[in-house]
Amino acid sequence: MMTETTELGIEDDGENSTAVMGSYGSAVWPVYDAAAEILVLWAINQPSMRKHNFFVRQSSHSLSIDACGHLLSILQSPSSMGTPGVTGAVMWDSGVVLAKFMEHAVDCKRLVLMGKNVVELGSGCGLVGCVAALLGAHVILTDLHDRLKLLKKNVDVNVGVLGNARGSARVMELTWGDDLSTEFVAPLPDFVTDLLQTLSQLSGSHTTIFLAGELRNDHTVQMLC
Repeated sequence: MMTETTELGIEDDGENSTAVMGSYGSAVWPVYDAAAEILVLWAINQPSMRKHNFFVRQSSHSLSIDACGHLLSILQSPSSMGTPGVTGAVMWDSGVVLAKFMEHAVDCKRLVLMGKNVVELGSGCGLVGCVAALLGAHVILTDLHDRLKLLKKNVDVNVGVLGNARGSARVMELTWGDDLSTEFVAPLPDFVTDLLQTLSQLSGSHTTIFLAGELRNDHTVQMLC
């Protein structure tokens, strides 16, 4: 997630309106009713255009992804997925899509990450944070205590070992809703990656939020509701 506030510059041609939002430098179609938008997507079967786990292989112990001129190796722990509510031990399509979106947006000069402060919430295996660091951001990747070992391994393998990242990456424990240490909020991040209370604490007038997610299992949906 990332935030860098500007007034919404909305252009309306009478039928469709577009807007320039935050740090993303290209026009987008604003969604005023997220529930209605989701209903429309399901009505036209758009989610079924790609099968579930189209980009990932969750049974594998590692996943190779081309990003930022490197072949990244993301370690996974499939055996951990048997624990209810655990989703961060493997990669998900939404993480791959967000990482590639950021890379494409930077390449097209629609987004600037060089020198920006980024906090990723719910980093899981850490692909998005690693890509942000390779694109020049100073990233803090966060997750629950029992997810940090795998996360640190992936940061070391894909950012630390490469030695040519334009930014930096470090791993810290964070539970959504807890009070934040000064390391997270001084200065406030330019970009924040995942929830309401934590996002509110992390966000200022120059913060842009990018959020990617998908329906994973019933337990996760219950936690979000």
